[in-house]
Amino acid sequence: MVLEATMIVLDNSEASRNGDYLPDRFKAQSEALSLIFNAKTSANPESAVGLMSMAGTGPTVLNTPTTNFGALLQGIHTTKIKGYIHLGTAISVAMLALKHRANKAQRQRIVVLICSELDQKFGDKNDTEKELVKLAKKCKKNNVSVDFVAFGDATGSETRSVLEKFVEAVGGSSSGSSAEAAAATAASSSSGEGSYLAVIPPGPGLLSDSLFATPIVSMGGDMGGQGGVMDGVDTGGAPGQGGAFEFDVDPSADPELAMALRMSMEEEENRLARERQEREAQERQNGDRMETITEEQRDGEIASRVLAVF
Repeated sequence: MVLEATMIVLDNSEASRNGDYLPDRFKAQSEALSLIFNAKTSANPESAVGLMSMAGTGPTVLNTPTTNFGALLQGIHTTKIKGYIHLGTAISVAMLALKHRANKAQRQRIVVLICSELDQKFGDKNDTEKELVKLAKKCKKNNVSVDFVAFGDATGSETRSVLEKFVEAVGGSSSGSSAEAAAATAASSSSGEGSYLAVIPPGPGLLSDSLFATPIVSMGGDMGGQGGVMDGVDTGGAPGQGGAFEFDVDPSADPELAMALRMSMEEEENRLARERQEREAQERQNGDRMETITEEQRDGEIASRVLAVF
């Protein structure tokens, strides 16, 4: 299981007040935070998740990477919705927080939840394509993976294009662009090496339901082994095009049940592996004992024959 330190960057700009995602864009991010935290810590209990905001007067670190979900909840509850995002600065601050993580064995990852357009006029003047691609290369140099969850205004062509180029630069190569959504219920993901962009248009389902089936959470859907491209993630409307679901449960319809089933399966696999190892160890021990008994019997027979001669 991957051991990671993850910084989740929230979009607390004025655009997060919009209610086109249930219950609204900001609260939808709170549910996504819960899903990502559970995914990371379920995969490896020693993984840690931190939290920061990127709007208002500037990016703010709310929690350094921790295994205490209550601390993250407290951080998001104290966050105020205000101003415009500072994407580049936020990623730089997140990199610094990960650099000073307690466990240096943890891989570094940043997950950015963004629902705003990149606006140099009112927001950060350095949030240009050129500067962000330069930052992406810096992330790559420092072995920091960066994921984006783009929804709301961030699904627009200009902002989405910049995010795609960022992911391509931080991954070193592009796995191909995701297909354009043909309907409001379609979502797509494109990836570089270990970094992903999930574009989630509005729909009747929850943001976390759509996020569940992406590589960012890695708990549902089928990557198909073709460069990390995922199309047609169900957002709660018409059934997706992915075929049969694992455990016969649609993760977008009941993410908690799907997660519980996956965790139960992993626990059962671990239990069977432990039993197999114990059985093999017992068999080796019995084999050694039988060899010892055979050697003792052979030595006894030789001694008897020697005594019989005399």
